[in-house]
Amino acid sequence: MRRRLLLLTAATTALVLTALLVPLTLLTRGHAADRATAEATARAQWVAHAIGPALASAAERPTAEQTVAGVNGDGLPRTSLVLGDGSVVGPGGGRGAGAKAGPDGGVSDAIRLARTGRAFTYEPSTGGRQVLVPVHGAADGTAVVQVTLTERQLYAGTLTSWLVLAGIGVGLVLLGLLLADRLGARLVGATRGLARTADRLAAGDLTARAVPDGPPELRLVAGELNRLAGRIDELLRAERENARENAADLAHRLRTPVAALRLDAESLRDAREARRIAGDVAALERSVVDVIRRARLPLRGAARADLAAVARERGAFWRPLAEDQGRVLSVDAVGLGRPPHHTPHRGAEAAPVPVPPDELSAALDALIGNVLDHTPHGTAFRITVEATAEGHAQLTVADDGPGFPDGYPEAAARGTSGGGSTGLGIDIARRTAEDAGGSFAIAGGPTRVTLTFPLAETPPGTPAPTPLRKTPLAEKPSAPPEPTG
Repeated sequence: MRRRLLLLTAATTALVLTALLVPLTLLTRGHAADRATAEATARAQWVAHAIGPALASAAERPTAEQTVAGVNGDGLPRTSLVLGDGSVVGPGGGRGAGAKAGPDGGVSDAIRLARTGRAFTYEPSTGGRQVLVPVHGAADGTAVVQVTLTERQLYAGTLTSWLVLAGIGVGLVLLGLLLADRLGARLVGATRGLARTADRLAAGDLTARAVPDGPPELRLVAGELNRLAGRIDELLRAERENARENAADLAHRLRTPVAALRLDAESLRDAREARRIAGDVAALERSVVDVIRRARLPLRGAARADLAAVARERGAFWRPLAEDQGRVLSVDAVGLGRPPHHTPHRGAEAAPVPVPPDELSAALDALIGNVLDHTPHGTAFRITVEATAEGHAQLTVADDGPGFPDGYPEAAARGTSGGGSTGLGIDIARRTAEDAGGSFAIAGGPTRVTLTFPLAETPPGTPAPTPLRKTPLAEKPSAPPEPTG
């Protein structure tokens, strides 16, 4: 848009200036010729007036010759005096373009016409311009003063005027391009601002709003986009409230059946069977509570987690079990450089990503659990958080184990496993990254799983996200707690 606006402005300005400057150049050329002709006419009339009395007597002819010689010089128009007998006094000896003197004293038609008493200007075939003024009262007939202008003398100063006009035209074109560039920059900036706001809304950031800028049409579009974003936010909030109400209703309806199942389990005579069923009922109750809690969470677009803090916290959570298995667990997540276009957020260590803290913890737990369950004891593994060249945050869990079995897919599908498990852990991690607008990559031999997240924009004054805290392990977490009576 900016280039096209510049081209359009340049073409339009050039056409307008051409329509104005071409007549001006012709006008300056004609004005220069008229000025030179007027000066030559004045010179011829002055000479005719000065030498008129001297030509009345043949004895005064040297005085007339001196007067003619005095008005000639370098760079001045050539001034000649054609006497009545056809002889010429002055430069050229009568062999000029206007007067031709031969042995018979013949002269041109222009001289004969001037001898009739008419003063006039004409342009000879050789170029330039001549001014003829008759001198009456000469002893040998009517004499004629002839002033000859060359092309250069006739149009003196025209080139300078043209250069000035050309400079004015170029300056006006550059000024028009500068104004068009500023206008184009404003239009393009406002349009790109609308595009960035639309991208943020598409990514789930419902707090994004466009700044009305630019011409009235773009300000109208910005207002409508903000109104659309507000309407979407209202609809999603209404849907979330409806889901919360349904979750509360579900909790109320399930409370009685779960309590009845617990009582039935406690009434069993076989204590081992009673503990097993009670454990299943407790797991069902926890699942219901987890579903209700998730339904009450805010929208994903407003949820954030500090990736570096979550990595450190989960590393500390799993470290006791790793040490029990003789593993070396290293966590490199002490700092994450923020790109310049992102708002700093409580120091350089913060790495906010648009993922709820519990989901991010669950994804990391699934990856760490795969390492602990499917690699030999003593295998070291690492948790790394770093920034990519594109300005994203990257979480990597890598181990020194043998890698995946032969034929195991590079990107695990849901429910597919090469180690006898359900295969849901890697799928949870993959969905967590992709739902946040990131990517998932996995490589085997040794195993390296990488989750890439876009950094979440942090509004000014927003507190840092706090990772989900859990009680550190004292023993292997896969062992479920014994249900109590």
